[in-house]
Amino acid sequence: MNDYLLSLLLGIIEGLTEFLPVSSTAHLRIVESLFHISLGDGYWKMYTIVIQLGAILCLPIYFRDRLAQLLSTFPHGAQGDRTALTHPLGLTLIAFLVTAIPAFLLTKVIGKHLESLYIMGASLLLGGVVMWIVDALNSRAERNGPNATGGRIHTWKMEAMSLGQALWVGACQILSAVFPGTSRSMSTIAAGQVAGMSRASALEFSFFLSIPTMVAATGYDLLKSLRGKGANPIGVSQINAHGWEVLAIGFVISFIVAYASVAWFMAWVRKRGFTPFAVYRIVVGALVLAFAAKLST
Repeated sequence: MNDYLLSLLLGIIEGLTEFLPVSSTAHLRIVESLFHISLGDGYWKMYTIVIQLGAILCLPIYFRDRLAQLLSTFPHGAQGDRTALTHPLGLTLIAFLVTAIPAFLLTKVIGKHLESLYIMGASLLLGGVVMWIVDALNSRAERNGPNATGGRIHTWKMEAMSLGQALWVGACQILSAVFPGTSRSMSTIAAGQVAGMSRASALEFSFFLSIPTMVAATGYDLLKSLRGKGANPIGVSQINAHGWEVLAIGFVISFIVAYASVAWFMAWVRKRGFTPFAVYRIVVGALVLAFAAKLST
């Protein structure tokens, strides 16, 4: 396939799947495998990082008004009952640190798993089952709304989150770093729901947490790529004009599609929940496992 068309396709896939609970990493690896893109090629490794940055950039722009509102109330909160540690921005930083330190220490383990279709398929399938069960358990409380008593949900807005919930969500996010296919958004959304958060509050916190998490992860990988550092250098220091054009296409397309995807996902979840995404994960996970088994024979 022409490099420009391939970049267009990969940018669309990255933008569509980065913030949906279906694992962008797994989808990109599957497409790269189908089109025989070498995962050992330094340029395409860098390309994957760059288009992820394009998707990440859409979040601070999409949530600019919400970010401004939270910044204006830091550290005491809109109700004056928060501290620097319990304000939503403080909780986001804490959850990020809970994820970042173990993920950094497990870098070698993560690298070994990134190319395993078996791990991706199993993670997609099991994650879909978990998401389906958790969302089903909370569906009645979601229908009853915040005015009902005795339901599983007790945190309807991100401003009402506790320190314990942030620690729990950050710890669960580690799974997505270690096992590609788990999906960062799936692990954080499901973790929030298990901890008593509503779909909307869990989703919003997942988006906010993804900003520092993904900037740090992709920024670190990009720096290594440009310098050719690490036990297995994954990057290149020189890119020709054609290479820059391909990168630019993927970056811009990923940003545009991700922005539209976030807007649609926020509206969808408030009314319908996560079950369709869980079913999709289960189906794709089963197909990936079958594809991996076929490749190994």
